[in-house]
Amino acid sequence: MKPARPPVRPEATPADAVRRRFLAGLGAAPLAAVVASTAAAPRAHARETVRTQARIVIAGGGAAGLTAASRLAAALDGATITVIDGRKEHWYQPGFTLVASGIKPRDYVVSGTADYVPRGVEWVTDQVAEIDPEGNKVVTAGGRSLPYDFLVVATGLELNYGGIEGMDTSRIGQNGLGSIYHSPQAAAATWQAMSAFVEQGGTGLFGRPSGEMKCAGAPLKYTFITDDRLRRAGQRGKAELIYMAQSKSLFGVPIVAEKVRMLFQDRGVKVNHEHVLQSIDLDRRIATYRTPTGTAEQGYDFINVVPPMRAPEVVRNSPLPWTEGPFAADGWMEVDRDTLRHKRYPNVFGLGDIAGVPKGKTAASVKWQVPVAVDHLVAELAGRTSTEVYNGYTSCPLITRLGQAMLIEFDYKDNLIMSFPGVIAPLEELWISWVMKTMALKPTYLSMLRGRA
Repeated sequence: MKPARPPVRPEATPADAVRRRFLAGLGAAPLAAVVASTAAAPRAHARETVRTQARIVIAGGGAAGLTAASRLAAALDGATITVIDGRKEHWYQPGFTLVASGIKPRDYVVSGTADYVPRGVEWVTDQVAEIDPEGNKVVTAGGRSLPYDFLVVATGLELNYGGIEGMDTSRIGQNGLGSIYHSPQAAAATWQAMSAFVEQGGTGLFGRPSGEMKCAGAPLKYTFITDDRLRRAGQRGKAELIYMAQSKSLFGVPIVAEKVRMLFQDRGVKVNHEHVLQSIDLDRRIATYRTPTGTAEQGYDFINVVPPMRAPEVVRNSPLPWTEGPFAADGWMEVDRDTLRHKRYPNVFGLGDIAGVPKGKTAASVKWQVPVAVDHLVAELAGRTSTEVYNGYTSCPLITRLGQAMLIEFDYKDNLIMSFPGVIAPLEELWISWVMKTMALKPTYLSMLRGRA
């Protein structure tokens, strides 16, 4: 395999001067600060810290868990706050697609969990093995039992690669196999596989699983980026790109689905609806899909595998999941969609990917969920009632080519939200949206982890 090409910078255009003037017009403040202030999640009015001896356990030290820890540590005086997570690396998961596209290096998405654990918060470097909401305790894999007065479940989700027969994550990056979600290493290996495909041409397969998943726009943006890489290399005529949509739609928000359909049609991306990856033959390069009429085989030269996703085993095997409805099968937590509070255990909250709500499996959703849940928890300790509500806010900076993206923001009702009215139209391919995705959002994300955004 030839070495991967270095990251490609978007080519200069006559509009560059206009773009520079636009950035200059933002004033002296960095763009990240503008993003943080303008698109900030709603928060309760500033209050004095609440004095309490409450024991609060946070199961999970990812984006949602660390953000909750930071806000709780700032809001409470005297509480015992414990974060449980065995992974010492913190992964900036919104950047995985950028790594897999050759836009950012692998190290761009890796930092240390210890950097974001607030002062005064205990970090237990172990995995959660049991959640007992009846006994108000959590048990770690090492056998430590931690009683709590309040529990925040922020375990994230499980990438169920075992749900695809024949899939082997150790072979990501080899023989045309890509899979962005697995890890920073896999994202970098996917870039190597995609680069080889760009040089050789052939058939490229993309798609997503059925059911809930994190960042549902990522498979679409990776399809767009691969198309653009091929065009920049003068190889688009030697490649066929096929997007295997899991349903009759390309995106959960109808108006966005139609926009993507039009862009795919314009760029020659073929779409096969109601195709869900069932098995894969990595040696023969054949993917088998489940369809309404049976199974369908498709050969490939490159494939980006997005596995089915579900709640981690520790949550699935606890009393916390939904017992009926669309979120029951995969074990998502039964929480009130407005407050993120558990419907049967009022001293338990579910945040981030684990929450069984219609929207909200993105880092941007965490930014809006955590202040709501924390305000309800703190309000109870303070003897007041919170009126904060999470409206389902989800954001997807959908890259459509190198140098352009659409900033898609929406809520539970599929209403498009505009954080930058008059500046960014949600269905327009814009350079400024690209800059936000590739430059501004990571600093905002890190500020969120520290409770500042």
